[in-house]
Amino acid sequence: MLVSLCVIAYNEERVLNGLFRNIADQTYPHQNIEVVLVDSNSTDKTHSMMEDFKNTDYKFRRVAIVSNTKLRQASAWNCALCEATGDVIIRIDAHAQIPRDFIRRCVDNLEEGEDIVGGGRPNIVDNETPWKLTLLAAEESLFGSSIAEYRRPTEKKEYHDSLFHAAYRRQVFEKVGGFNEALGRTEDNELHYRIREAGYKMCSCPDIISFQHTRNSLKNMIKQKFGNGYWIGLTFGVCRGCLSYFHFVPFAFLMVLLLFSAIACFGYVYPLMFLCLAYGMFDFTNTVGCFMTKKFQPQFFILPVLFPILHLAYGVGTLVGLVKMPFWKKKLGDKPYKRIEEVRQTMISNRRESVDSENAIG
Repeated sequence: MLVSLCVIAYNEERVLNGLFRNIADQTYPHQNIEVVLVDSNSTDKTHSMMEDFKNTDYKFRRVAIVSNTKLRQASAWNCALCEATGDVIIRIDAHAQIPRDFIRRCVDNLEEGEDIVGGGRPNIVDNETPWKLTLLAAEESLFGSSIAEYRRPTEKKEYHDSLFHAAYRRQVFEKVGGFNEALGRTEDNELHYRIREAGYKMCSCPDIISFQHTRNSLKNMIKQKFGNGYWIGLTFGVCRGCLSYFHFVPFAFLMVLLLFSAIACFGYVYPLMFLCLAYGMFDFTNTVGCFMTKKFQPQFFILPVLFPILHLAYGVGTLVGLVKMPFWKKKLGDKPYKRIEEVRQTMISNRRESVDSENAIG
């Protein structure tokens, strides 16, 4: 199987060398791997690092560098799809690490009859410090981050609604098309919704694992949570089916907090007290859980404050997104949907050209 390993990046000079080493060390035959690198107008050394990787002879079938001028992640992934010629397409974030047998295990599971495979995706930090490990503890906690099943390794094959760093058979994209370029952080949700609607299943395999670097500062983590919530609010207007109730829990908490705070201004303080007590119990329990399951860090004592900061950032982002959503949706038009179909047609055309070329050589 020819594998197209796709990586998109914007100003990722800090992490790319590590990922490039992971790719170069893959045990899957390099002559059956093409690497597609997409640079979204980076202003640091990202592009030159890609060029250095391309010009180093790792015996890959080919290494392609593509420029994405639209900046948004969805458009970058579409650029990668339009360039990829493989039977299997694997998406890897620049902020990732993959083991040496990652591609091999993905292909093995696809050959067992699956159409889309992936595995657990734990978070990691680079250059460990007590503060970074505290942020990591918050990110890994179900209370602080997400209950998404794809984040955690499984003991047996399971079918999920979404996967991270997944490997797809090419025909999946040839049937459902590319990414919705109107979306920011939720392009995966929308794509995987269309994939499920087309009848495909996403298999999480216990022998596949990859890793994602968590944000290394509180400022960046708050920005990330706000952005995640913001795009949940906007996406609600175009694809409600690709969102779950859990996406709106921080927003619900924010709204109830504001409501009970308003009621408390009129002397009815008990609802607010009950809410704070209930939240405090979850906050305390999950903080204790971090102390018991993680290597002790003095900064863990900040977790009871860190958790609500992250929840409120996400909730405020969702509120802002919902307020903007009607106006954003009105301006949207049908351009993103046309692009989805354009990508699908391009991939089908590329496949035909590849087959014709192979037949001519034969």
